[in-house]
Amino acid sequence: MTSPVAIHYRISLADPHAHLLEVCLTVDHPDPAGQAFTLPAWIPGSYLIREFARNIVTIRAECEGESVRLLKLDKARWQAEPVRGVLQLYYQVYAFDLSVRGAYFDQERAFFNATSTCLAVVGQEQQPVEVELVPPSGTAYQHWQVATTLPRPAGGATRWAFGHYQAPDYDALIDHPVECGTLEICAFDVLGIPHWLAISGRHHGHLPRLVADTTRICQSQIELFGQPGSKMGAPFSEYLFLLYVGGGYGGLEHRSSTALIADRNDLPRPDEPAEPGSGYTQLLGLISHEYFHSWNVKQLKPAAYAPYPLEREAYSRLLWAFEGITSYYDDLMLVRSGVTRESQYLETLAQNLTSVLRTPGCQVQTLEDASFDTWIKYYRQDENSPNALASYYVKGALVGWLLDMTLRAQHDCSLDDIMRTLWQRYGARFAETGVGIAEDEWERVASEVAGVDLTAFFDTYLRQPSQLLEPLQAVLPLLGLSLQCRMPQNLADKGGKWLAEPPAPRNQLGARTATDPLGLKLSSVLSGGAAELAGLAGGDVIIALDGFKVSQGNLETLLDRLPLGAETVVHAFRRDELKTLPIRLQTSQPDTAALQVMAEASDSCHARRKAWLQQN
Repeated sequence: MTSPVAIHYRISLADPHAHLLEVCLTVDHPDPAGQAFTLPAWIPGSYLIREFARNIVTIRAECEGESVRLLKLDKARWQAEPVRGVLQLYYQVYAFDLSVRGAYFDQERAFFNATSTCLAVVGQEQQPVEVELVPPSGTAYQHWQVATTLPRPAGGATRWAFGHYQAPDYDALIDHPVECGTLEICAFDVLGIPHWLAISGRHHGHLPRLVADTTRICQSQIELFGQPGSKMGAPFSEYLFLLYVGGGYGGLEHRSSTALIADRNDLPRPDEPAEPGSGYTQLLGLISHEYFHSWNVKQLKPAAYAPYPLEREAYSRLLWAFEGITSYYDDLMLVRSGVTRESQYLETLAQNLTSVLRTPGCQVQTLEDASFDTWIKYYRQDENSPNALASYYVKGALVGWLLDMTLRAQHDCSLDDIMRTLWQRYGARFAETGVGIAEDEWERVASEVAGVDLTAFFDTYLRQPSQLLEPLQAVLPLLGLSLQCRMPQNLADKGGKWLAEPPAPRNQLGARTATDPLGLKLSSVLSGGAAELAGLAGGDVIIALDGFKVSQGNLETLLDRLPLGAETVVHAFRRDELKTLPIRLQTSQPDTAALQVMAEASDSCHARRKAWLQQN
């Protein structure tokens, strides 16, 4: 196969037992002063410096068969001595990261992102590249397939096969993950746009149900940014879902595909009820979230991400909008598309609000600060994180919900209108302009669409660690919804269930706990709680409460048999030291939310709610 492309990557799945990929990078026209190479420190969509270069095991350079000196300049950058002729780099990549962010290779499957495997040719990042994918050797791998949205040149690989692929530049190259193995491939059409679902991993899921529900979700999102029945709102000409099922949970967005990991038990069963179970609903929410990112962050993005500075952090105060509002829409699109019911969605919203009400950090860190500090806080959580951090995913979604409800109730517009305006003005033109939005532009456009100055709203909910309960209680009745905030029924109560008789107060420890072979591990001790005031700390293991052996299983029983606010004693290990500490238990707080449709609400209130959920 001949090609005018001057940068070539040959990626061989070399040793599944050692989890090694072998890469030959050929540069036809290296820098005459000495060609430099670098590997990204992070992958767009996951905001943590991950140091992918640490997985390069060996590396060497040649020119026309002769060894070339290769000098390492820093943790992820190399420079070859000047050469006259074609320069080749040979290197091995250790691939055993079972996530959507890196590279993985064993006897069952291979998966990789180019951020983990393809060194950038410094100074030639805008040049087109060719990628040759080479399968493992041996009869065990002769039926392996390839799933990727990398373009296939004329005479290159056929669909689902190893062979030659290409990309117009390095930025595009790193936005097309690759999955290899024995795949189950489901093809489906959404408004005339071809979609595929490529599944790896063993399962007993009912794929026709998954495809049908995914189709409805995708159509609803395309129509949100375009118009009903039209594909014009789509930013891609084809789309691929890469789904590995085994254990775990996660997803990462790309421009025309997404990489997903889910528990195999989350796939729908053949007898899955019309109202999906919690595991399947979670999977559908993940699919919806990553698909929505095709608009919100892949094309419509902060200026700090255009282009991505892959060697260092990219700071923005807008992740509350790009991740939080995406999180708001991911579950909303499930009910709008009809794959879940209104009652199920309201339960999810109430559970998210419960999570925020129970997280002290949501009253400490602002959403703008949470967005900016994601590199050092959200992705580096420890035992104190619940006391210091606000999730720009969860609280950001709730602020998006509050904004949407406020606009619908008071200003005759909606968050949908803001998103469409931002998309048409910036996202739809990104491929042409390469320009992201300024840090203050999101708010300016929102005020423009609303026809009122929303500065006070954003000052309150983005730049202050404000609580959301009271403003939601004020606005939700205008959409025919009532918000209950009650005591928890028990330690397992995550909220979402409306109770006619609110539970009575109960004793609380004031900590987040986990199972430990010795007893009850305190994963986090909450600010101002009984455990903190007693001198307990995250990581401590309580072995006895009130003189009785304690575990995750019997904690509730031990707490309930003591009087409210009782003083007692805990015995706990901190590392290898036993501590005996007096503790005064605290009573539960009304931090458990539930939502209910108000039957007595006016027709106009019910109409607003139905318009929001797009229910007939």
